[in-house]
Amino acid sequence: MPFTLIFFLLFVPGFVVIGVYLERKVSAFIQDRMGPMEVGKWGLLQLFADLLKLLQKEDIVPKAADRPLFLTAPLVIFISVFAGFAVVPLAPDLGGSGAAVGVFFLLTIVSIDVVGLLMAGWGSNNKFALFGAMRAVAQIISYEIPLGLSILCVVMLTQTLDLQIISQQQGIYSSDTIYLFGMRKLGVDVTSVGGFLSWNIIRNPFLLLAYIVFFIASLAECNRAPFDLPEGESELVAGFHTEYSGMRWALFMLSEYGMMLLVCLLGAILFLGGWNTPFPNIGPLRLADWTSGEPGTWFGYITGIFWILSKAMFGILIQMWARWTLPRLRVDQLMYLGWKVLTPVGLVLFFISGVWRLIGI
Repeated sequence: MPFTLIFFLLFVPGFVVIGVYLERKVSAFIQDRMGPMEVGKWGLLQLFADLLKLLQKEDIVPKAADRPLFLTAPLVIFISVFAGFAVVPLAPDLGGSGAAVGVFFLLTIVSIDVVGLLMAGWGSNNKFALFGAMRAVAQIISYEIPLGLSILCVVMLTQTLDLQIISQQQGIYSSDTIYLFGMRKLGVDVTSVGGFLSWNIIRNPFLLLAYIVFFIASLAECNRAPFDLPEGESELVAGFHTEYSGMRWALFMLSEYGMMLLVCLLGAILFLGGWNTPFPNIGPLRLADWTSGEPGTWFGYITGIFWILSKAMFGILIQMWARWTLPRLRVDQLMYLGWKVLTPVGLVLFFISGVWRLIGI
């Protein structure tokens, strides 16, 4: 829909402004310091000062660089990440492109950023940039497997690739009968109750483990600590964007924060109820009153957008917390975790989800 396109065109750059400032303050709080305080009240204008500086910087292209690859790489990465927002549902009756294969499209289009990273590293004609790009490609390809397995667990249980339908199944607007913890013998229908009781991680307890696998793999997909080896300053100067400056360097940062937002939105949709309210439809918290609106109404749109963005921001805060708390992994530890821990766990959860669906509990 045109609304979702305009919304994300405005929101993603705005989120970068908020996200960078928030991360600086979160890191300062964790490290017992003040963070940016000089530009504006509480340092609120610091990022605008940084953007002004980046706009004035010269766009330098190294003499030995492959110019077409070097100049195109940031655009490829940004476009691939931004295109993923096309299928993200924001609220009831506000489902982006409405593609019936939204999950498949999102995973496919976002994978193109690997091509952009390799273009940046190879096109820079710099050994540190090339090492960073190769690390990024190996890391992202490796962690796409457990990420995909965790998503397939949800797809198998919901029987759809449409992100809007997955969201609808986790609230009072579901047309299917939902049983507490998925157990039919309990006979507890929560379809009319909604709230967190109808979230996938509650309806199927194994999906809570799948969400943990998803979250860890999403950190690696975003090149976030403790999986930021492609940008390891102590080893690779700045990794794949070593030779970039000015606004092209800013595009890399915009893409990174955009990717953070995208994977957290996807996690909220698949596991945490999407745009549905977390409050059960009981007592004074009835959805028709103030926690959620009717589909197709402005109040329904506003509350849906509020809840899905709130859940995504919570995931982003956890990502920031992890970055400034955990040390960077070694390359061998990174691969061990991906191939020998997360992938086997993902396969077991995939098998359990299949059995869960087959026997219909």
